Amino acid sequence: MFKSTNGGANWSAVNSGLTNASIRALAIDPATPTTLYAGTEGGGVFKSTDGGANWNAVNTGLTNTRVRALAINPVTPTTLYTGTWGGGVYKSLDSGATWNTVNAGLTNLSVYTLVIDPATPTTLYVGTSSGGVFKSTDSGGTWNAVNTGLTNLCVYDLAIDPVTPTNLYAGTVFYGGGAFKSTDGGATWSVINNGLTNRDIHALAIDPSTPNTLYAGTDGGGAFKSTDGGASWSAINTSLTNPFVFALSINPATPSTFYAGTWGGVFKSAAFESA
Repeated sequence: MFKSTNGGANWSAVNSGLTNASIRALAIDPATPTTLYAGTEGGGVFKSTDGGANWNAVNTGLTNTRVRALAINPVTPTTLYTGTWGGGVYKSLDSGATWNTVNAGLTNLSVYTLVIDPATPTTLYVGTSSGGVFKSTDSGGTWNAVNTGLTNLCVYDLAIDPVTPTNLYAGTVFYGGGAFKSTDGGATWSVINNGLTNRDIHALAIDPSTPNTLYAGTDGGGAFKSTDGGASWSAINTSLTNPFVFALSINPATPSTFYAGTWGGVFKSAAFESA
């Protein structure tokens, strides 16, 4: 784990107590930003309450420690969810102290991504390795597949429109499916690949101030931008010297500033000037 306090200009390692450094997911408590959680490949979940200075494993009940996704309930941050590879979804009601599986109806247990509806946090979505998208409307109690029109069921990332949460985006990999959009909470999906010349989508991000503006990070094709809700895309790779983009993050206070995590390090800003 590395941390920057000056917008990415400088980074420092923050690994004290982090006995597994293969990090797959990171989530920050929206109410207490000094509290954060890291999901690791084989080491489970670690928690820090001091901005990453120190970490402790919080794995009681987490019988599958290959963590690929983390999500925090925005209204009740003591409620957490984690998506694992082969073990499905786990839920914690006590800030990660204990975990229980919540897999009823989830027929594919290898989870790549997990997101929470910001307006209705009892509604969750997961993207899986070969089962497509599953939806829960009861805080993970039960799940149902929502794949009508989703022709690629290997869903690597999901993004929810923060203003209109019934608008969802799915990024798929491996089988040429590209990006998909749902305007009805996952009930039906349409392909949105116009201008998307690389269709292995590893990351999606939505501008919180202008939700019709979104970004996609691809495996080898760099980054793409849409300003019309995914109807059309354009490559935005000036100064992006590594085209393997596996993470995207937008500054919520200044959405024109965003970051791309690549195989070649971190890049910053809409022009992808190196940080």
